Amino acid sequence: MKAIWKGEIIAQSEQTVVVEGNHYFPVGAVNMDHLTPSDKETFCPWKGVAKYYSVRTGGELNSDACWYYPEPKEAAENIRDHVAFWKGVEVTD
Repeated sequence: MKAIWKGEIIAQSEQTVVVEGNHYFPVGAVNMDHLTPSDKETFCPWKGVAKYYSVRTGGELNSDACWYYPEPKEAAENIRDHVAFWKGVEVTD
């Protein structure tokens, strides 16, 4: 699987974890040079608190375009150290 924004591959892995239709990429498969920490946080009752990154490439910023669970609840332990994308970031195989 690949996560692509503005023609740039942001993440690539053959071992994503799919939860609720979203592919979570292992953090080691993500090009962190394209991510900037965000102040945004959301809460999921069964996964816990999600934190966000903005994606930057080609001089453009896609605010809060990916998220992760730094301390997932037990039911979501399989997505610890994984990142998922949205907001126009294309996830494809």
